[in-house]
Amino acid sequence: MTSTVEHTGPVTVRALRLLEAFTPDKPELSLSDLARRAGLPVSTTHRLAADLLDWGALERDDRGRYHIGLRLWEIASLAPRGLVLRELALPVMEDLAQITHENVQLGVRDGHELVFVERIRSKDSVPLLTRVGGRFALPATGLGLALLAYAPVTVQEEICALPLERFTEHTITDPAHLRRVLAEIRRTGIAVSDRQISLDTLSVAAPVFDKTNTVRAAISVVVDARTARPRTLTPLLQAAALSIGRALSPTPRPIHPRTERISPDPTGPGNTDAFG
Repeated sequence: MTSTVEHTGPVTVRALRLLEAFTPDKPELSLSDLARRAGLPVSTTHRLAADLLDWGALERDDRGRYHIGLRLWEIASLAPRGLVLRELALPVMEDLAQITHENVQLGVRDGHELVFVERIRSKDSVPLLTRVGGRFALPATGLGLALLAYAPVTVQEEICALPLERFTEHTITDPAHLRRVLAEIRRTGIAVSDRQISLDTLSVAAPVFDKTNTVRAAISVVVDARTARPRTLTPLLQAAALSIGRALSPTPRPIHPRTERISPDPTGPGNTDAFG
């Protein structure tokens, strides 16, 4: 038993390394490619891949190439911060996209990174570079700023202590500037990322609070920076975030309560313009 326990950790880590070898640009891999990308011997990769195939985490096509298995998706669907949150938020996001005719995104914080949970692309708006399940730096995006502003102070300081990656000339790379921006977001309840990722995009985001006043996600609208009107989007985003938050349980679990619809009237009851 001692030998089994001693090897459980490393074997588990190796198996996870195999799974994370797959990426959007490499969704299927040969055995040799899988071994190389995971940094494991081919013999070890073959043995672990066989176990993952038996369980359903991997599947293999007629050419012998591996890809992620359906059973892994089934397990992942139980994650309350992933598909359950998406299911609750999607009707609200669809309303918001229909009203604004812009791109709408939903994300959560995972450590120092933003994870995109869902997005709705508008054919009339700017192209999106993100993907569902993708990760990005928190300080550079509207979603990330909204989440970081309400993250523990220790997380904020850890990120401020790291080199802040620059994507455009407008990207926030100064820790003091970032702290001021986060303080302003906490004051207004709205985050704006203006041309930080690309010179043609601006995003406006709002944090999603659950019934215990804990931030569980953030929702954003991504628009053309040249024609952006953040003040028009602010009350719609606040209403959307409030609607999703009311549907969330304080303790994450698979639930399906009815979500409210967003009023297309920005001057409706309870809406305030954070930029006013």
